Amino acid sequence: MHSLAGYIFKRNESALVVAVLLTVIVFSLSSPYFLTIPNFVNLIEAWSVTTILAAGAFVVLVSGGIDISFTATVAATQYLAATLMARHGYPPALALGLSAALGIAMGSINALLTHYLRVVSIIVTIATGSIYYALLIFITNAEEIYNLPDWWSNRAASFKFELASGDTVRITMSIMVMVVVVLMTHHLMNRTRIGRQVYALGGNPEAASRIGIGVLRVQLLAYGYLGFLSFVAGFIQASRVQQAVPTAMAGQELNVLAVAILGGASLVGGLGSVGGVVLAVLFLAMLQNGLTLVGVSSYFFGVVIGLAILVSISMTSLADKHAHRWHRPRANR
Repeated sequence: MHSLAGYIFKRNESALVVAVLLTVIVFSLSSPYFLTIPNFVNLIEAWSVTTILAAGAFVVLVSGGIDISFTATVAATQYLAATLMARHGYPPALALGLSAALGIAMGSINALLTHYLRVVSIIVTIATGSIYYALLIFITNAEEIYNLPDWWSNRAASFKFELASGDTVRITMSIMVMVVVVLMTHHLMNRTRIGRQVYALGGNPEAASRIGIGVLRVQLLAYGYLGFLSFVAGFIQASRVQQAVPTAMAGQELNVLAVAILGGASLVGGLGSVGGVVLAVLFLAMLQNGLTLVGVSSYFFGVVIGLAILVSISMTSLADKHAHRWHRPRANR
């Protein structure tokens, strides 16, 4: 019979549920402000951009790749949209459409280089990320755009309601877009043929190619999807800070990858679930918020992120060993 530990290691979501519950219990006892609806909504809103990017990074990781250039895509797409609308008067639909196309193109370039150069994707995206940022700063002279259209920069709630306690809860556009992205990614990966092919490619690239799966087509889908979600995240991020800057989201790559990896996406591909990503967001968001409420320095959260990645990788390794031990053919007696 499988042990409880083996089941937890095999089901990463189970371990995350336990971690979330323990976090809620500990910080609820430590601070009266932690377990409140306004605080919960605020922390979800604060992590909405990270969740959107993590959904895209998750797809790339499942396909067997790693893309760390997405923050450069965030900056480039939001800056293009802001430039076209604020400085050249383009209609919003056209400006956003061109920006989305740019995001998909930047992601697709990563897929093409990874496929044809036969180079590890993390090396390719380190290079392209550096190129994207350098070109953006060179072309824009690092100028920031503050005069965004009112409909974009106005952070008015999509709708709000008052609680019995008298507190007002605001459900913003950031939260609603995040929910749509999560549901869309879940549908893509679990209800479509191309989603199943992404898992197959990440699990065994050689076998996937032999059974007729178009490797380049799947890679273009994975990296292009992350490029598109980078555009979405850039749009939301600019709305939250009410400006577009050439270095938007710079340095946030580790936080996004930590969510995807902690959610169960294996660094070697073929594993993971959108549900795991959502649980990882809840865990890290609650942990950061709880540490802040009890007075722990925000710099310490970097330690938490690093430990979370190490723990997640260790759990994946143990799960693989556990699976191999139970599925190893026994010698005939």
